[in-house]
Amino acid sequence: MIARHSRSGVVRIALGVDPKRIYVDHGLTGTSRDRPGLRQALAACRRGDTFVVTKLDRLARSVPDARDIVDELTAAGVRLNIGGSVHDLTNPIGRLLFTTLSMIAEFEADLARARTREGMAVARAKGRLRGKQPKLSPRQEAHLVELYRTGEHTIGELEELFPVTRSTIYRAVARAGGRGGAATKRGA
Repeated sequence: MIARHSRSGVVRIALGVDPKRIYVDHGLTGTSRDRPGLRQALAACRRGDTFVVTKLDRLARSVPDARDIVDELTAAGVRLNIGGSVHDLTNPIGRLLFTTLSMIAEFEADLARARTREGMAVARAKGRLRGKQPKLSPRQEAHLVELYRTGEHTIGELEELFPVTRSTIYRAVARAGGRGGAATKRGA
């Protein structure tokens, strides 16, 4: 059996999958078809294998992607097991059931996106959604730019003085209107 899921312990215990045959995509969702773990799992499938996923939305979140994956599995002679239920994708009823489940998974993903957008709009209207906070206060940024423009400190020294990266220093200087002064000593 081949498993594709992020909770390997759950898959292994409940569905009897060998730990060496579990493929994981950390930090990626089923919305993207370009996932290394999915590619590896599909490449490892051989005729007669069973491809195991705990939930359909772990495999794909759109009907076209799910259909493409199923077509690939069917052509390779691989069975599909979703949460312990094996689906026979070679007969019309099995394909109908799978397509219906795929539509529900896509619908759930669309609902989640819509709820997220609505929640962000409400938070923005209340002034709670402001985005990423700046690393430096306006006063710290002005001081950093002043030190940069004097040319007495290297970028490396400024990185040590202020808890920021080189790119943050360059952005601060750009916001303040470029280099100005005699900032020639820029090395690390």
